[in-house]
Amino acid sequence: MSLDEFIEQLQLEPDYRDQIAHIERIPPRKAKRAPNLPEYPPVITQRLKWMGIEQLYSHQLEALNFINSGHHVVISTSTASGKSLCYQIPSLCAALSPKRERSLYLFPTKALAQDQLRKLAAWNLHPQVLAATYDGDTPKSERAFIKRTAHIVLSNPDMLHCGILPYHTSWSAFFEKLRYIILDELHTYRGVFGAHIAQIMRRLRRIAALYGANPQFIACSATLINPAELMEKLTGYKAETVCTNGSPSGSRTFVLWNPPLIGRDKSERRSVHIEAADLFARSVATGIRNIVFTRARKSAELILRYAKQELGRSRPALRSKVAAYRAGYTPSERRKIERDLFDGRLIGVTATNALELGVDIGGLDATIQAGYPGTITSTWQQAGRAGRSEGEALNILIATDNPLDQYLIRHPEALFGKPIELVVINIDNRRILGAHLICAAHESPIQENDLALFGDQASLLLCDLEEAGFLSHRGDRWYYQGGRFPAGDFSIRSAGADHYSIIDASHAGELIGEVDSSRAFETVHTGAVYLHQSETYLIEKLDIDRREALANRADLNYYTEPLVISQITVLSERKRIKLLNTNVAFGEVVVQSQVIGYKEMDIRTESVIARKELDLPPSLFETEALWLALSPEVTSDLISGGYDLAGAIHAAEHAAIGIMPIISVCDRWDVGGVSTPLHPDIGGAAIFIYDAYPGGAGITDAAFERAFELLSAAAECIQLCPCEEGCPSCVQSPKCGNNNRPLDKLGANRLLSLVLNGWKLQ
Repeated sequence: MSLDEFIEQLQLEPDYRDQIAHIERIPPRKAKRAPNLPEYPPVITQRLKWMGIEQLYSHQLEALNFINSGHHVVISTSTASGKSLCYQIPSLCAALSPKRERSLYLFPTKALAQDQLRKLAAWNLHPQVLAATYDGDTPKSERAFIKRTAHIVLSNPDMLHCGILPYHTSWSAFFEKLRYIILDELHTYRGVFGAHIAQIMRRLRRIAALYGANPQFIACSATLINPAELMEKLTGYKAETVCTNGSPSGSRTFVLWNPPLIGRDKSERRSVHIEAADLFARSVATGIRNIVFTRARKSAELILRYAKQELGRSRPALRSKVAAYRAGYTPSERRKIERDLFDGRLIGVTATNALELGVDIGGLDATIQAGYPGTITSTWQQAGRAGRSEGEALNILIATDNPLDQYLIRHPEALFGKPIELVVINIDNRRILGAHLICAAHESPIQENDLALFGDQASLLLCDLEEAGFLSHRGDRWYYQGGRFPAGDFSIRSAGADHYSIIDASHAGELIGEVDSSRAFETVHTGAVYLHQSETYLIEKLDIDRREALANRADLNYYTEPLVISQITVLSERKRIKLLNTNVAFGEVVVQSQVIGYKEMDIRTESVIARKELDLPPSLFETEALWLALSPEVTSDLISGGYDLAGAIHAAEHAAIGIMPIISVCDRWDVGGVSTPLHPDIGGAAIFIYDAYPGGAGITDAAFERAFELLSAAAECIQLCPCEEGCPSCVQSPKCGNNNRPLDKLGANRLLSLVLNGWKLQ
């Protein structure tokens, strides 16, 4: 059965309820190849031909020409387009050169580094070129040898931060000959994590210069709207951008699938898990090799169980042809599933995003995504696992019942038209910059000429750090004053040194993660369900004094969502858009938030099982926010029209936060909101949306620049939702501490119409 026939069959099934909201046909793309291989050392040319590469794709040659000319480069093309070859060839040539130059490969995860090491081994250049991973799993007995002899070191930003840069004197032979720094999966370096990476790259540049090296940066990213801007923020260098993809691809059919409305009031949709299991079982029954992507291990196993039940009734022989694939399996278990999928012994798997990147599983026929993955980049990376060998492919995206998924269902052009993905980071976050200045001073005294590297705020921050006793200033240098190891004092996955440790009490007290103190009460409160590498943990106890959350692995049929109430104070206003009836502003604020409880949500139906109260103290932090200050005319219009003012602004706040990820790459949990009919700093009704990280993450800054788009999308989300009084698809929020009360959907629609009309009349 062809893929088109499979779609037609779905539409003819008796239980079909017009779930197909859109079908996008993407034609095949022919390869654009360079006429001849450039001149490389004979052994490189020989190995390329041995691997079947007689010609490069046009984008590969473009990137290599930039690199050979000494430019920093970012390659931003789609999945499976051969980006890694663009840095493998230069780094291998550098290693084979008379100078025997070195390269540092950085990946966001250890698994990706291991996968790239296997690909380097395929060149069969050992022992002329030595490549090795250097991370927390590297045996201590091998570390000194790697430092002295490895031409290519594969690592991750965490290890670079606390395991390489602080010990740079033992890496002197490596840094003296450092030619290339490779940043793969650039798009993953966003928000707080991206802000840390930006400062680590500046520390890396500084240490390289200390040993007389001036390495080139080569970065690879999935397709983004702003790869050059992101590259410059992360590295401090302007870079040449390669975005035109010369690799071939087969035809692709992309289906947007919306579960049917259920219930008398049509205020909720059928579970995405049930829809996914049904589509998975039907595709396996027709021989379509596919992956179902979910966001959690429990979801993957739940969908597999449902599908096996269905196959047991219709095609029992196929029950053994499906499996789950997730983090938490042993490497040998994973490799077996990968081989079985590659060789056809398995027809389908349900998986977390552990299969999204870096693993060669051959060319599958289809992917099914159980909910929007959160970014357009991840959507296309997951979709790209099908049809990787120029064959035709089918991708089905099943929408969940939330504002963002429903917006994409109504606006397929957001996925298939012009790219809207914008990765944002805030390199001026004072907490993060200050922490890395301390680390830099520990590595080598900071000099006046280093200040330009770290930005405009560095000079003032150095004075603050001196006053606080972290640094001392003698002559033209700042020296580290502490006796401790500063890089070990904070995680680069959070906004500062003040964090909570998450301890696996069921596994000998192993540290499995850290969370910033400003978010700890939301994510690791007692009773919270915590996901780590797609494994489910139940937080048994949050110890505030010890700043520890004790967790146990648990097989649960529910997940949790915190209930939060917040207050906000304006510190300063940095930008403003003055409209006829509203001011839209951006600036610094102080947020006082309190987690007052949480909801247990059924993972199968996504309905509320229980609400539980918590007795936790409020947390206080400075961050960035955008806000709408409504004029008296707008509030009078709402009140005279019979709308609930508090309910209208509350509903508008929820709708805007729910749709925020279409403006910048973030999760709705990365931002918070406050709405009030009378805010003392504003003098009237106001709606605030703030970054949920101390110092800010750049999310609301990006949203302020595109505020009209944000509010327009929020208004449309409300207007087109078929519910009467508000639902999770438009104005209800899963984290609302006020239990989504009051909410006035019609009032929010009127409010946003007034704001947007005032904007248009400017």
